[in-house]
Amino acid sequence: MILTTALILSSIAASADEDRGKALFDGKSLTGWVQRGGKAKYRAEEGCIVGKAVANTPNSFLCTEKEYGDFVLELEFKVDPKLNSGVQIRSHFAPEGKTVESAGKKIKGGQGGRVFGYQVEIDPLPRAFTGGIYDEGRRAWLQDLKNNEPARKAFRQNEWNKFRIECRGPSIRTWLNGVKAADLKDDVDATGFIGLQVHGVKKEDVGTEVRWRNIHIEELAKD
Repeated sequence: MILTTALILSSIAASADEDRGKALFDGKSLTGWVQRGGKAKYRAEEGCIVGKAVANTPNSFLCTEKEYGDFVLELEFKVDPKLNSGVQIRSHFAPEGKTVESAGKKIKGGQGGRVFGYQVEIDPLPRAFTGGIYDEGRRAWLQDLKNNEPARKAFRQNEWNKFRIECRGPSIRTWLNGVKAADLKDDVDATGFIGLQVHGVKKEDVGTEVRWRNIHIEELAKD
């Protein structure tokens, strides 16, 4: 009876994991990820990826080695109130010393190179734009949350928050803690890597951290 119950519970847990898609983080190492851009410190700790801000460095990104096109991405995050962060989707990289062109803009790979592309914002500041879509290194804001008060109020300061991010063709939609945040149509990038950002900081904010956990992706078939 005990064995049967254990098998049933194991089956239910496996089914739940399948429903959430593939885990992008194994909970104990950074296997499958590569750092680009700045020199923020990333580590695996207690089932989380932790990003720590350091001095005198530009924005840093821990990026998936694999690229993704249409998908549903779900993850949880907790950020220091003084640290800006974000989740890159369908993003790209201009290597150090090289210039690439995208969306009519020339993007220079400075020291450490330059990550560019769609970013789902993590913004603990009073403007509360978490869940909005910013075009990192390229066109700046594509859709902020100035006119979405419910989403701005959905952010939980000093607590774990949850993103759901859907990319289907030119449609990019985001939810923050179950509240609809952004709904964007943009066809510049159809594929690219996923990245976890630690923003460059002022001297007094060195050492602030952001954490991510339960990172799962479900790849979608093309319509």
